Amino acid sequence: MNWLKILFNSSIGKKQVMAVTGLSLTLFLLVHMLGNLLIYVSSDAFNMYSYKLTSNPLIYVAEAGLVALFLSHIGLAIRLTLENKKARPVGYYMKQKTGRGTTFASQTMPYTGLIGLVFVIIHIINFKLATITGNGIEMVTVEGIEMINLYKLVIEHFQSPLAILIYLLGVSAFGIHISHGIGSAFQTLGLRHPKYTPIIEKTSIALAVLITAGFSSVPVWAYITGGQV
Repeated sequence: MNWLKILFNSSIGKKQVMAVTGLSLTLFLLVHMLGNLLIYVSSDAFNMYSYKLTSNPLIYVAEAGLVALFLSHIGLAIRLTLENKKARPVGYYMKQKTGRGTTFASQTMPYTGLIGLVFVIIHIINFKLATITGNGIEMVTVEGIEMINLYKLVIEHFQSPLAILIYLLGVSAFGIHISHGIGSAFQTLGLRHPKYTPIIEKTSIALAVLITAGFSSVPVWAYITGGQV
């Protein structure tokens, strides 16, 4: 385990772990977004997807792993930020925009990360805890299986403009964060090449837009249609 201690005690090691956890979380967001889009197929499809996901015994292992990734990413980000401030207590007299990392996304990484963290907590309270407590949750039968009517819960939740605003702010923060984070992660892992780096950076922006648009479309659609298609 000595290698693990060395990894977390070195600056480059912490950055590499941040890169891997960040890419893993981005993959989760993409998969989660694709699952959410089943709401456009039908209420049964959406509810069945949710049921199969949450009724799988491995869900607890997956959730524990996800929490570990999230906490590791956040913890290392805070630690690196504090270490950087300690090493450079006096800010630069003049910020020069040279090289990579001078975009709006790169300059706001700590803030979009913080907004994302608050959003995740709110999201868990609104949906995960609501389904666990069962307060006011309607049950529905799909293919002979009784399950939580998550479709109705989502539709009703997004009849509130405030709920929509919070959701849009949260997913937008994630989008801005990963638009810079993906390219930065590849660079940290030493996967930077004059030929492929521009492609990676454009792909990261496109993926960020896709994830943001995919997540954002659901509450807007729910509010406009009320789930009636």
